[in-house]
Order: sequence, then C-alpha cells, then structure tokens
Amino acid sequence: MNKHTTYQQLRGHLAYLKLAATAEHLPAALQHAETDKPSYTQFLHDLLAVEVKATEQRRLAGRLRLAGFPSTKTLEEFDFDAQPSLDRRLVDELATLRFIEEKANTLLIGPPGVGKTMLAIALGLKAVHAGYRVYYTTAADLVARTTKAAIEGRWQTTMRFWNGPQLLVIDELGYLPMPGEAASHLFQVISRRYEHGSIILTTNRGIASWGEIFEDTTVAAAILDRLLHHATVLQIDGDSYRMRDHRARLATLRAGLNHPSQGGEFP
Repeated sequence: MNKHTTYQQLRGHLAYLKLAATAEHLPAALQHAETDKPSYTQFLHDLLAVEVKATEQRRLAGRLRLAGFPSTKTLEEFDFDAQPSLDRRLVDELATLRFIEEKANTLLIGPPGVGKTMLAIALGLKAVHAGYRVYYTTAADLVARTTKAAIEGRWQTTMRFWNGPQLLVIDELGYLPMPGEAASHLFQVISRRYEHGSIILTTNRGIASWGEIFEDTTVAAAILDRLLHHATVLQIDGDSYRMRDHRARLATLRAGLNHPSQGGEFP
C-alpha cells in the first residue's frame, strides 16, 4: 500500500470516527512531524489534543446556548470599587464554585442598579466555563412558563426541566407581585431543587418584606426556608450604576456649558 493510499484511508478513518478537527489538522501535523521527528506517542498526543480542544469548545458553546445569559460580562469586569458594601471575600469564595458542589444557594439582595444581575451572570458564566450546566431566567418568565405548562398538561415535564441544570439563576424577584398560583409554582421549582441543585437568586426586596411579594407569608416562609437552609446572602447597598453614570454625564455637560468658550453658564 503506497503512502498516498494510506493517507486517504487515514482521512477516511478519521471521518468515520467523526474526528473532524483531527482530520483538518492532519496535513499540518504530518508536515510538522517530517521536520521535528517526534516520537509516535508524541505525534499521536499532539494530534488528538487538537480534537480534545475542539470538543471542549463545542461543549462550552452548547452550555452557553443552554444558559441563555442576556450578557457575557465576567467577574473580572465587575467594578468592586463602586460597591464598597459588597463583601469581596464572600464573592471570591463563591467564585470557587464550591457552593454548586454542595448544592447550596446564593441570594443577592439590593436596590435596582447595583449590579446584582451582573454578579449573578458572572458567577453563572464561571460555572459554565467550569463545565456545569447552568440556566438563566427571570422570576416572571419562570412563573409564566410553568403556568403555561400547567394549562397544557406538561407540568411534570417542565418540573424536570427546571430541576435539570446544576445551577439555576433566577433574576429580578420582587419587581412584580406573585400572588396565588404564581407563588405556588415558584415554590415548587425551589422545593424540587432543594438539596439537589443550586440557585442564585437576585431580588430588590429585603427578606423581611418577602411576604409582600407573594401576598402570603406562609408561602414566603416556605420558600425562604428552603433557599436559606444552605445559602450565602450578599447584601449590596451601593449607588445604582445607571444613576452614577447619569451624574457623570451631567457633570461633564455642566463643565462643558460652563467653559468660557461656550458663552454662558449652566445653572
């Protein structure tokens, strides 16, 4: 069997085994081997490392699609200096992702605009890159989807879905009330995940006022009981990023209008 035939058969084997990245890299690998003369073991290692990397990238892309994050800002991009009330040591501990292995929860509490959602997503992204299955949803969308599933007779199917990710990020609890059935649906999701999977939940309401969200202190207590049993609570009390940006733009505008070349002053 000549060299050309062997090469074509090798490409055929790689295609049959669906090792597309290896097949694509093969010509360059062979050219490199003719120059550097690696051992058979080293040659095979380097060739398959290309396939492993390509597989990891495909799986990462799939996990990112599943997560459905509305943004991709990382923890390294979070402005901790702008939120001095935030306990950096607790955030660093959460960034180890041990809370996911322990099936524990995280509650991010604070007024609108202080970075709760960004921090939740940043931790979720870190989990995705570490190989965990993550899913992002708002609290309102979660109850809308569970309500629709209940009407259509897909309750058990949707409960399996919400119980599937190793980390479920529930954003924006408290902006809209959740009376009656909606509160019950959220409770069911949290209850089924209790000690089976982790939750990161963001809310603009302090724990003491959760009864106002659900209009039922019993449901609020039941939800909190399961969330807080194994949980880290982060309170963020700083200024809103949007308001701070607004003040910065306003100061710039004032400075420009007060400049002598502008011919007047901004009151």
